[in-house]
Amino acid sequence: MEVRSIYKYARISSQKARQVTRAITGMPVSQALSVLDFTPKKAAFLVGKVLRSAVANAENNHELDADELVVRSAVATPGPALKRITPRARGSASPIKKRMTHITVVLGAKPEEAEKPVRKNRSPKAKVAAE
Repeated sequence: MEVRSIYKYARISSQKARQVTRAITGMPVSQALSVLDFTPKKAAFLVGKVLRSAVANAENNHELDADELVVRSAVATPGPALKRITPRARGSASPIKKRMTHITVVLGAKPEEAEKPVRKNRSPKAKVAAE
């Protein structure tokens, strides 16, 4: 089962938020929260809010245990931009884009680890030495 939470129109550029979302993708929820708490970026605070909301959705709406959840994906997609102008020399103006982003966090259960068959790792040099 997947649980998601979306924060729309966050006042940060998607490029800055993507740096933080890449860092937590694939982590267990408890580890992702501790990474976000100690990351000194505005985006870390915003992504942390979305992650806590997704955990609350999982616990309250779907009766899932937060300790068994993993961040399946954390995505920051661009939203609309506020277009403003700033005065320049000789009566002209330059545009300013105040960007927004939509932050989406998807949580899922930990993947089941199947037992892998044990293989002998033999390099090509080992094969030559054995022959």
